[in-house]
Amino acid sequence: MEMDKNLIEAGWNLDNSYTLLPKSLYSSLNPTPVRNPKLIILNHSLAKALGFNPQTLQGDECVKVLAGNGIPVGASPIAQAYAGHQYGHFTMLGDGRAILLGEQITPSGERYDIQLKGSGMTPYSRRGDGRAALGPMLREYIISEAMNALGIPTTRSLAVVKTGESVIRETILPGAVLTRIASSHIRVGTFQYVSNWCTIDDLHALADYTIQRHFPGIEQDKDRYLSMLKEVIKRQAELIAKWQLVGFVHGVMNTDNMTISGETIDYGPCAFMDSYDPATVFSSIDTYGRYAYGNQPGIAVWNLSRLAEALLPLLHEKKEQAIQLANDAISEFSVLFKEYWMNGMKSKLGMTWYDSEDEGLIMELLHVMEKHGTDYTNTFRALTRNKPEDTGLNHEKEFSQWYERWQRRLERQQGSVTEAYQLMKKSNPSIIPRNHRVEEALKAAVERADYNIMDNLLYILSDPYAYSPEQEEYATLPEQSSCNYRTFCGT
Repeated sequence: MEMDKNLIEAGWNLDNSYTLLPKSLYSSLNPTPVRNPKLIILNHSLAKALGFNPQTLQGDECVKVLAGNGIPVGASPIAQAYAGHQYGHFTMLGDGRAILLGEQITPSGERYDIQLKGSGMTPYSRRGDGRAALGPMLREYIISEAMNALGIPTTRSLAVVKTGESVIRETILPGAVLTRIASSHIRVGTFQYVSNWCTIDDLHALADYTIQRHFPGIEQDKDRYLSMLKEVIKRQAELIAKWQLVGFVHGVMNTDNMTISGETIDYGPCAFMDSYDPATVFSSIDTYGRYAYGNQPGIAVWNLSRLAEALLPLLHEKKEQAIQLANDAISEFSVLFKEYWMNGMKSKLGMTWYDSEDEGLIMELLHVMEKHGTDYTNTFRALTRNKPEDTGLNHEKEFSQWYERWQRRLERQQGSVTEAYQLMKKSNPSIIPRNHRVEEALKAAVERADYNIMDNLLYILSDPYAYSPEQEEYATLPEQSSCNYRTFCGT
C-alpha cells in the first residue's frame, strides 16, 4: 500500500488505449526486474510537464518502476508488434527490449507513451537479451534532449536507471533502462506488420486509432485514410528538412524507425555532421552509405512508399486506383521537402522574402563549403556573428564573391540588415552535440561514474541559440577532424 501511495503522489496518470486494438498488435507482459536499480539522471522539466512530481519520482519506489521492478497503478504493460525494412530487407520485428507501461495523460490533457527501453526479453526479442547498456541509453538521453532544444520533433528521455547488472556486447558493459516518452510508438513498420500478418479489419482498426490519436481533424474526411497518408508525408517532409538544416545524420532510417507522428525516434548510430559533405556516414554498418546525410530525403520517400503500400486496401477498393492515389500523394513529398528546406535555408541566411537568385546563393555556399571541407554549423555560426573571417573561407576568392552577393541581397530586402542577423541567430544554432563532446561525457559516465561532464553538456545544449560566452568552448572542433568518427547501434 505504501508503494501505491508513493506512486500516486508521484503523479502517474495512465491510460491504455493501445490495448483496445486487436490483440495481434501487441503482447501483454511485465518488464523483467533488475538486481540493483540506481537512478542516474531524471529530466525534471519534462517530468513536470508530464504531470509528475520530480522529487517523489526520485524516490526508491518510483525508481523501481523506472527500472521495471514495479508497475504503477493504472499500467497495462505491453510489447508492441511491428515489422520493418532494415537496410532494404523486410523482416518481422517488434519491441524486443522495450515495454510500454501505458499512456500518461498530462495536466493539459495530452497523451504520451511511457516506454521502458532495455527492460527485458519479449516475444519479439529474436536472439536478443532484451537489455541495454548504460552508454547508449545516456547517448539517447543527450541527443534526444538536444534535438528537442533545437526545435526538432523527437521522442524524449525522462530518466536513465542503472540496473546493477552487466550486459555482454563486444565487451562486458554496465546495464541500464531508459524511460522514453513519445506521442506514440506507431511506426511505418506497425502498418507493414498489420498489412502482412493481420486482417483488413485489423488494418482499419489501426488506421482509425492512429487518426483519432494524431490527426483528429481529418476523422470526418470522406477519404480519411488518404488524408492520413498525406498528413504523415507532410510531417516527415518537415522533419527531414529540419534534420538537414542542422546537419543531423540519423544513421538507421529503417521503416521501423519512422514514426507516424513525425517524431525522430531511435538514436543508435546517429551523429551531427562536422565538415559539410552530403556523403557523410557515421554508422559502422552502413557500408554503402544508404543512410548518408544527403540520402535522407530520398530514403524518407522510399519509407513512405512502403507505408502507402500497406494502406492500399484502405485507399480504394480498386487496386489500380489505390496505387494512383498513393503515387500522387507520395509525389508531394519532394515539393513539400524543398519548400521546408528552402524556407529554413533562407532563414539561416537572413533572407526574408523571395528573390529569384536565392536558391543559387544557397547552393553556391554549400558548394564552397563542400569543396573546402568547412564545418557546417560553424560556418553559419560565423556568418550569424558577422565574422566571415571565422569561416575559414575568407581567403577564398569564390567565397568572397559569394559574400558580396549575399550582402547585396540582404540590403535589397525590406527590413534592416540587423533584423536579418536577428533571424539568423534564431535559425542557426551556436552549438550542437559535437561528437567528441558526447563521447567525452559518455566515457566519463561509463568508465568512472562521473556524470558532471554529461550534466554540463546537457546544460549547454539546452539553449543552443543563446550565443552565450560559455558556449564558445563547446563550439570548438576537436584537434583531429572527426571525419573518421564511427557510431554503433549500441544495442
